[in-house]
Amino acid sequence: MPTETPNADLKHFIAEHRRLFVVTGAGCSTDSGIPDYRDAGGSWKRSQPVTYQAFMGDVLTRQRYWARSLIGWRRFGHATPNDTHHALFRLEQLGKLQLLMTQNVDGLHQRAGSRDVLDMHGRLDTVRCMGCEHRSPRQAFQQLLLALNPSWAQLDAADAPDGDADLDGHDFSTFTIPPCPHCGGILKPDVVFFGENVPRDRVARAMQALDEADAMLVVGSSLMVFSGYRFAHAAAKAGKPIAAVNLGRTRADPLLNLKVEQPCAEALGFLFENESAASAEEIAQ
Repeated sequence: MPTETPNADLKHFIAEHRRLFVVTGAGCSTDSGIPDYRDAGGSWKRSQPVTYQAFMGDVLTRQRYWARSLIGWRRFGHATPNDTHHALFRLEQLGKLQLLMTQNVDGLHQRAGSRDVLDMHGRLDTVRCMGCEHRSPRQAFQQLLLALNPSWAQLDAADAPDGDADLDGHDFSTFTIPPCPHCGGILKPDVVFFGENVPRDRVARAMQALDEADAMLVVGSSLMVFSGYRFAHAAAKAGKPIAAVNLGRTRADPLLNLKVEQPCAEALGFLFENESAASAEEIAQ
C-alpha cells in the first residue's frame, strides 16, 4: 500500500499528466463546516444514511428526514468554498482538468468557480418530485417547511453530513411535508440516496472523461461507495496511474501509484505557491 508522500511527488504527478480525471469526496468540504461520513479506517462514524427504499416507502421516514433537514439546511445552505475547492479550480485554470467528478452534493466546486463539474450524486439545493419530475429550489422549499411547521423553527441540533442534523427525541409524526404542487407526488432531494441507482448518463459521461484522461486524481474520498470506486478500478484496468489525497484508508489503496495522507488543502497548497507565471508554467506543462 502506498504511504504518506511529500507534496513534491504530488506536484510532479500533476505536472507529468496533462489531462486529469479528478474524483472528489466529503474530505473536500469538511473545512467548509460539512461533516464527513467515515473515519480514517473507512468505517461509518454514525448510522448509515436513509435509503431510497425507506424514504419512498414510509411516510414517517420522510417526516424524520425533512424535519432533520429543516434544521441542517440552515447551515449547510450557507456553506462556502474552502481552499481545497479553490485549489481544484486553480487546476482547471491551468488547463489540467479533463473532468471533475464529485461525489458531494453541496455545489461548492461550482461556487468556487469550477465549470467542468459532474455532480455524480446530484445536488442538495434542488428538490425533485418523484411523480412528475418537477424540480424547485431547496431554499424555497425550506421556507415552505418553516411556514407549515412553525414550532420546529426554534429547534437546533448538531450538524450531520449532507445537510442532515442529529435531531432525535421528537415526535416526527407531527411534521408536515407538502406534496408536489403540480401533481401531488412525493418530494425528495435531487440526490442519489443509498439503494438508488446513479443515472446512466452520468456514469457514461464520467467513463468517457476517464477514457480521455491521462491519469486519475482522488481528493478527499475513501472510495468506499462503488459509484466512486468503479472509476479507480477502470483506471487501473486501463493502465492509467492513480494518485489519492485522503486521510486514512481508501478502498482503492492497492491500486494507487501515489498516496498523500494530508488534509486536502494542505496537500494541494502548492497550486497557489507564488502564483507566478513560472510556477504556473511548471505545473501546467
